[in-house]
Amino acid sequence: MDKRGFKDHVYGELARIGKAASSPARLELLELLAQGERPVEALADELGQPIANTSHHLKVLREARLVEARRDGQHIHYRLSDPRVFDLVATIRTLAEQHLAEAFAVVGSYLGRRDDLEPLTRAELVARAKDGTALILDVRPALEYQAGHIPGAISIPIAELRTRLATLPRGREVVAYCRGPYCVFAYQAVELLRAQGRKARRLDQGFPEWRAAGLPVEVAS
Repeated sequence: MDKRGFKDHVYGELARIGKAASSPARLELLELLAQGERPVEALADELGQPIANTSHHLKVLREARLVEARRDGQHIHYRLSDPRVFDLVATIRTLAEQHLAEAFAVVGSYLGRRDDLEPLTRAELVARAKDGTALILDVRPALEYQAGHIPGAISIPIAELRTRLATLPRGREVVAYCRGPYCVFAYQAVELLRAQGRKARRLDQGFPEWRAAGLPVEVAS
């Protein structure tokens, strides 16, 4: 193999990753799988797509070695092949926000100003959790909480928060978190809690960013 052939081969392999990630649906699938392993049916439901379409996207991701699959009876479960796959998604997201003004404009128009709900950074939440002044609330679906969550967090999925609000102890500020910066669950939780007279803020990132930073994670037994 000559130098040109070598470079064509290497960059061709790199391009497989880029091609696999070049779909909005596949990027969203990677972010969903960063929460934990999921069956294809649940992933299709999250995407609002037929199972056949979702399976096709997962096949492309699997061929690029970005996800892995296991069979459990009649169900196929998918997971990220490596924690660093999420780093790829996070880098794409950061570059888009910094260099594609129209991308950030869409985010801003939908979520509003990000500082309106006084978000906490990860470092601030770590300090608040240590001194016991914060009640950490995970508002993702229960299966995602079970797959991994911030230590000490209470699980109340956003769909159940209104009916379970009375179960939250008073006297501490609630810090809600969900899947990531584009997930609206934490926004909705803080708005609901504040409307009920509770002190509440949101984590500025989500669970995958927490885990990617090397911070402690608990798994439900």
